[in-house]
Amino acid sequence: MPIERFPDAEVQCAELAELIRPRLTPGTMLVGIHSGGAWIARRLSELLDLPGEIGLIDVSFYRDDYGEKGLHPQVKPTSIPFDVENRPLILVDDVLYTGRTTRAAINELFDYGRPASVRLAVLADRGGRELPITAEFCTWQVELDPREELILEPDDHGKLRWRLEKHA
Repeated sequence: MPIERFPDAEVQCAELAELIRPRLTPGTMLVGIHSGGAWIARRLSELLDLPGEIGLIDVSFYRDDYGEKGLHPQVKPTSIPFDVENRPLILVDDVLYTGRTTRAAINELFDYGRPASVRLAVLADRGGRELPITAEFCTWQVELDPREELILEPDDHGKLRWRLEKHA
């Protein structure tokens, strides 16, 4: 079934913040997965009025398909400006699909220490899981054809919006 109307991604960020707010514990930090998850984590940090910087993670070198796909042309640096050890973390991404990106992010996080917990927050869950991974915080369940890709991107004014890309 084709998507008739995309939800407003900015409204989704506010909804996601409200889902997270009652579950925040002292010391909880956000870690956004480049690039969509990084944008969302920045917005959530503002909406939740969290102290300190967010973490940013690029999973390119941790992907299990790295040998197949090679290096992504837009690799961003990972930056975790806080101690991960025994800290509750919320891993933030734009879309949850197979679970492989989330697995790669968790593997990378453990290179920085052993967090007290890692919970996942996403704007969209499109199903199609290949690994036993689920989002604790999610604002949109959407079904897509395997040849379709849901892309979050900023518009000319920096407002986040959804776009659907079809692959052959």
